[in-house]
Amino acid sequence: MTFAELLEQVGSMGRFQSIHVTLLVLPILLMASHNILQNFTAATPGHHCHIAIVANYTCDDNFTDLLYCQELLKISIPVDGNQQPEKCLRFISAQWQLLDPNATTTNGTEMDTEPCMDGWIYDKSVFTSTIITEWDLVCGSRTLKQMAQSIYMAGVLVGAIVFGNLSDKFGRKSLLIWSCLQMAITGSCAAFSSNFAMYCVFRFLTGMALSGINLNCVSLSVEWAPTKLRAAIGMVTGYSYSIGQFILAGLAYVIPDWRWLQLAVSVPYFIFFFYGWWFTESARWLATAGKLNQALKELQKVAQINGRKEEGDKLSVEDLRASLQKEMSAAKSTHTAADLVRTPSVRRVSWCLCFIWFSTSFAYYGLAMDLQNFGVSIYLIQVVYGAVDIPAKLIGFFMISFIGRRVTQASALILAGLAILANIFVPQDLQTLRTLLAVFGKGCLAASFNCAFLYTGELYPTVIRQTGMGFVNTLARVGGIVAPLVQMTSEYLPSLPLIIYGAAPVVSGIATCFLPETRNMPLPDTIEDIERQRRSRVITDVGREDKVLLKASRLEPLKEII
Repeated sequence: MTFAELLEQVGSMGRFQSIHVTLLVLPILLMASHNILQNFTAATPGHHCHIAIVANYTCDDNFTDLLYCQELLKISIPVDGNQQPEKCLRFISAQWQLLDPNATTTNGTEMDTEPCMDGWIYDKSVFTSTIITEWDLVCGSRTLKQMAQSIYMAGVLVGAIVFGNLSDKFGRKSLLIWSCLQMAITGSCAAFSSNFAMYCVFRFLTGMALSGINLNCVSLSVEWAPTKLRAAIGMVTGYSYSIGQFILAGLAYVIPDWRWLQLAVSVPYFIFFFYGWWFTESARWLATAGKLNQALKELQKVAQINGRKEEGDKLSVEDLRASLQKEMSAAKSTHTAADLVRTPSVRRVSWCLCFIWFSTSFAYYGLAMDLQNFGVSIYLIQVVYGAVDIPAKLIGFFMISFIGRRVTQASALILAGLAILANIFVPQDLQTLRTLLAVFGKGCLAASFNCAFLYTGELYPTVIRQTGMGFVNTLARVGGIVAPLVQMTSEYLPSLPLIIYGAAPVVSGIATCFLPETRNMPLPDTIEDIERQRRSRVITDVGREDKVLLKASRLEPLKEII
């Protein structure tokens, strides 16, 4: 009896699996809220230097509402090329002549100006408070905004490495419970940070916890489901993340203060922590850890919930030992990360997947973290960004199922890159077209993510599959870390970030063409299986060439007659 048959005996898709998957996807709903939270908590509102050059003449924060504020602004703050108040400069002395309606507006750079010496005044009509307004992360300190997001993504990277190894040692359930508790505590502490450095530390720890939740939720949901339903469960997990983007937009609209918004997306993880004790540990992991008695109890618990108590009572430790022999022997085999590049075929797979995962994550977060530059409501664009994932992932699912993994992966990446690059040639005043291209590119990248998860699992053999998944996920996290930093290059050339974000998916899409197709192919178990498949493909290709040459030779007499 295989483990699949063992699972079928206790109920492969009954009441237990339905409840189990539902409770596991709930923490994933708020994962998007943390990944792209800084679109709202670190939004940069309109701002200009604090005006302190006119004694006893103050202005409310809503400086554009009153006439005297507009006049004060005119004589105190120079204007930029778009005739908007400069964000980082002010006149050293009041320019009273500018109040004369017949006076020619003079660019501030031609008058004596100075940096903002007394702080800034922010427009609070949209965001009452963000970390930008809290710690004045503008002008000379504006790069700290991108640095904060990169530090968070670095935490996600470290968490993937740390919690991935710990879950193999201590189990999926215990690490999931711990990750939910860490997310709840560190996310809440970030809301009470008294300075920027403390905020970054807690965000780093939150990113670590997010990796632990993601890895163990996926493992627990998949390892208790039958093989034929794993793709469907993957779709449910992917859609739960997409729905989370709608939740974030709604919460951010209702809660404009960054501290309360940070709390709103963190406190629910206390609930997930408390009900996490109900989860059932993976029987596969328990077997590989040598805990067969515990694995038997968990299977009997599943059988009872699914209404198959009698079938569960018939199981014994000997049945488990026979059914899980393959998993137990695989756990004892010694394979290292060096196996990812040891043989030619696996080396090619690893290099191509590096490009795919890095560029997908890199371009995805490059687009997702730049909502303020589209010139439309940030809440609306967040909803649209979330909505496009739904049809994109559905189309990607059908393409994966009926056309193939390689074509789907390559086309999704290349189309995404071309959409991003096209925005370089679209004028800034055509905001609708720019938004549509960005939304289309983001949808293609969402489909690429979905395909990459499945494609990677099918390309790597069983003995190094988890090692390979961890390796490419690390590259994805590196892409997420680098993506915010690329925004800084706009200071040298405004279109440079788009060039970089667009070129990366195109290159990786081309690299995808060097990978083998895995649709309707059996999963490889060993590295030798990968090499054997490569040799069989070479033989097949040679056979096809021979057939073509044979047909051509048979046509030669006809050509002479003609």
